[in-house]
This record gives sequence, structure tokens and C-alpha cells, in this order.
Amino acid sequence: MKIIIETPKYSFWKYNRTEKGYEKAFFSPLPTIFNYGFVEGTEGADGMEEDVVVLGPRMPRGSTLKRNSFDGIVKFLDDSIRDDKKIVYISGFRSPVLLAYYFRLYALFKVFLYAFRERRISTCRFEGVEFRKLN
Repeated sequence: MKIIIETPKYSFWKYNRTEKGYEKAFFSPLPTIFNYGFVEGTEGADGMEEDVVVLGPRMPRGSTLKRNSFDGIVKFLDDSIRDDKKIVYISGFRSPVLLAYYFRLYALFKVFLYAFRERRISTCRFEGVEFRKLN
């Protein structure tokens, strides 16, 4: 599987890849504590490519990596739609507690984002982190 990084680690801006390149989707009050991307050629329940959280050193936007499997999953509901994020572990922290803290705050931020941008109430919820055992 080919993973493409859209939002580098420590970025406050969330990016989406479009035909024109990478465009800013929104400004987050929380910098990402991981690289954020997608699996090319897949489609999630939200109609977009499957999301991937890459734990490791900061990677530039547009970077790619290949993987045969994932190291875990972040269970997430965005706008009442299943929007899980696959986890790829390269190096560094691997803390479910830190990821849970981040995604709980992120879910709350997304509720406010829908309320202010689209003037509607939405359900966004973090539902857990599961890591596969590393050898």
C-alpha cells in the first residue's frame, strides 16, 4: 500500500490533496503530533481515501511510504460517519494515552468547526486506540 503524507507532524494547518496540489482545509488549535496522510487508491466510509496516522519523525507534505500492513487503528466518528485512522509506527512515541488525549480534543474541535462553519450540530467522537503487538 502506498501512503501519502498530506499534513506533516507539528502542523497547525490540515491539508487535503486536490487536483491543484495540497490545499489548506482548516486551521487547528492543536498541532498534529504525528504525520497525517491517506492510503492511495482506497475509499473510506466518508467517501475519501482511508486516513493514516504515521508515528515517527516529521515527513514533508507529499512524502510517500509503502507498507504491507498497519500497526494499529484509531477509532473515530466524524460527522456521524465512521472515520477510523490506520496507524503506522516508524519510531518515537507509541502512547495510546497521548493519542487518546489528542483525538478527544480533536473531536471536540470538529464539533465546533461544524457548528461555526456549517451552522449545524454534528456528532464527532473518539472511540479508542488499538495497537497490534510489535515483535
